[in-house]
Parts: sequence; structure tokens; C-alpha cells
Amino acid sequence: MKNPPHTLSVTAAADAIAKGKLTAEALVASCLERIVAREPEVQAFVRYDADAALAEARRLDQGPPSGPLHGIPVGIKDIIDTADMPTECNSPIYKGHRPAQDAACVARLRQAGAIVLGKTVTTEFASSVPGPTRHPRDPERTPGGSSSGSAAAVGDRMLPLAIGTQTGGSVIRPAAFNGVIGYKPAWGLYDAAGVKPLAPALDTVGFMVRSLDDIPIVSAVLAGRAPPKPADAGKPKFAVVRTAQWHLAGPETHKIMEITASRLAAAGATVRRVELPDPFGRLEALQRVMMAEGAAGAFRHEWADHRALLSDRFQKLVRRGLETPAAERADANATVERCRLQLPALFEAGEIILTPSAPGEAPVGLQSTGNSVFNRAWTALRVPCLTIPAGDGPNGMPLGVQLVDPHGGEETLLGVAAWTARALGLELFG
Repeated sequence: MKNPPHTLSVTAAADAIAKGKLTAEALVASCLERIVAREPEVQAFVRYDADAALAEARRLDQGPPSGPLHGIPVGIKDIIDTADMPTECNSPIYKGHRPAQDAACVARLRQAGAIVLGKTVTTEFASSVPGPTRHPRDPERTPGGSSSGSAAAVGDRMLPLAIGTQTGGSVIRPAAFNGVIGYKPAWGLYDAAGVKPLAPALDTVGFMVRSLDDIPIVSAVLAGRAPPKPADAGKPKFAVVRTAQWHLAGPETHKIMEITASRLAAAGATVRRVELPDPFGRLEALQRVMMAEGAAGAFRHEWADHRALLSDRFQKLVRRGLETPAAERADANATVERCRLQLPALFEAGEIILTPSAPGEAPVGLQSTGNSVFNRAWTALRVPCLTIPAGDGPNGMPLGVQLVDPHGGEETLLGVAAWTARALGLELFG
């Protein structure tokens, strides 16, 4: 095999295993070798079990194909239950906690033949307090969060696939920071049972990969349905939406957005600029109200019995949810719901939003995971979002652009994403 197995995408590795050119054991062993070499610096994992993963790989190699992810190693964010490993949520409250069963998404991955190699680092309860993970390209920079370890592991080629979650910007932003593809589907498409809730009305299971070809396969497994067929994009239509927070984007994001829009237009796409009307500009702030409200409800037990073990930042989030007036909470929920209903009418049929994935390159420092200001509104709107790497910034760090389907579909978004990657000359296939 020309390239080491750990560098393969999900699609390429699954195809090689199916054709007898690669074994699951060789793939897992290659990933483990990469982890051993890089984990001391990157610290993407809370834990991984080399012996168990290799044993499962050998078992799969001895039997018939078990599903579309037969032999594919995967990392699981450590707020997602696994029956064979602790789920600790980056909190002393859950140190050593052993779930009774797998989360629904983990069960579906295993049923499809995937091998759970380890648990990836999350921020505290998928909120704002970072774990130890560092950016693979520059250990002085954050990898983003809250799906920090998942994004870093895929970005550093420790794994071809890792599962994350997004309540604000926890899949799209770290994927963009790490130069990989991040996919957050429409809210509710994947079963979130067994995922520690932060704000259930917003929490969404998603994942990181390195090939656009991987998304239909993985999405089908997680959704428990036939793979979505990316639509023929033809000459796609894009709506460039900077959002009301555009002033918070760095010059590198301004530049990559302009370059991307120009190149897509030159390739034959229709590109127009859209300014969302009021109250869409308030969505980022309203999402914060909803997130605090959700946390206040979801963490009643921890707040009542283990408050001293919650970080000051997490206590502040819960306290905000408890202290926000009922009228403000009701306004936030009603306004967001109104925007959800209005959103499709603001865009043409088949039109895909082009918008920033993050304010810029992964910032220096490990006390923050970066700003999710360009993600919160789309999460609140519950629409599917996808980030693809679009180049590097002035410091040599990855930049992404975000594609959003305002009509809530998967097939059009995936078809246009593939067209976009080809138009931009990005090697995101195979």
C-alpha cells in the first residue's frame, strides 16, 4: 500500500478492507502507531484501549463483512456513553463513571462494523472549559472545542473518523481549526440517547472526517437509514451570508470568503450576497439564552449535589439559566422558532449559504477554545452545516468555509459541497 493505513479516509480504508488489500488489524495497528508517536504532544485522547481494539480487529478479520464501517477505527467524544470505557465528561463528578450501555450512536457504529478505539477529549460537559488537547500543527494553539480531541485526532491522522457534538459551534469550529471536514446534520437526525445533555433543544451529534465521500456512509449509519445520495449540483446557487457578527472575523477570514466566492462564481455558480433581516442578527445572543436555560435544566443534579466540583465558568452558565427572567427565555425561544420558520423563504430553492466557519485561524493559547460566534445561529436554527478546509491563514494554520442548507436537506448540501471542493481544487475525495 502506497500510503500508511492511518492516512486513509473512511471510504478508502473500507474499500481496501473489502477487497482484501488491507486488514482491520493492520489499519488499527497503524492508527495506534500514529497515536503512540503523537499523543504525548497532541493529547487528543482521554484513554484508548490498544489491546481491545486489536482484538476486535482480529475478530472482524476472521468473519464476514459486518457493515459499511467494517474494521474502521473511530474515536468517541467523552460525553457519549460507551459500555466498555468510562464516560467522564471532563469533570471530577464523573471520574470513573461506567455507563451500563452504549449511546445510540455508538451502538449503530459498532453494528456497522466500526471499532471504538478510544474516548476523545471534550471540554467540561461540552461547554467552555478546555481539556489538555493541543493543536497538531502548533501545540501553543487551541484545537477548538468542545469536540477538541475528536477534531485533533482526525486532523493529525490518528483516526479516519471521530464523533463529536455541537450545541454552539463544537463540531464546525474545531474541524475548521484542524483542517478537516466537520458535519453537523439537521437537529434530531441522529439519536442523541446516551449523550450527556447540555441543552437538549440544541444538542446535535456530528462527526469529523477527511473525505467528502465519507459523509454519506457515516451519516447513513448514524441515522439508521439508506445513504443520502448527493444531489447533482449542476450550476449551484450560493448565498454569501456574513452574519451580523462579520466585524468579529479576522482579515484572513475576510480574504478566504472573498476568494472562495469569486472562484465559485468563476467556475459557473450563481453567487449573491444576502443580509438577513431582523431578528436574525439576534440569533447568536438568543442561542446563548437557550443554552443557559438548557444547562440549568439538564444539570439540576450536579448543581444540587456537586456544585463545588463544577468550574466557575460552568457555574456561571447554569446560574445564568436559573436567573434569566421567564419573559426573556420565552422571547428567545419564540424568536428562534419564528426564524426557523422564516429561514427557507429567504433563499431560492436549492440555494446553499456560504458563511464563515470561525473568526480565523486557531488562536494562540489554551485557556479558550475560540469563538463560536459564526456557529451559534445555525445551531439554533437546527439546519445542517458542513465545513471544508479552504486554505491556510498567514500563520500557516487551516481556514475553513461553512456551507449551510437553509432548507434543511442533506442531499443538496452534500452535492454542492462536492461541487465546491472540485471548483476550488481541493483534494477532499477518496
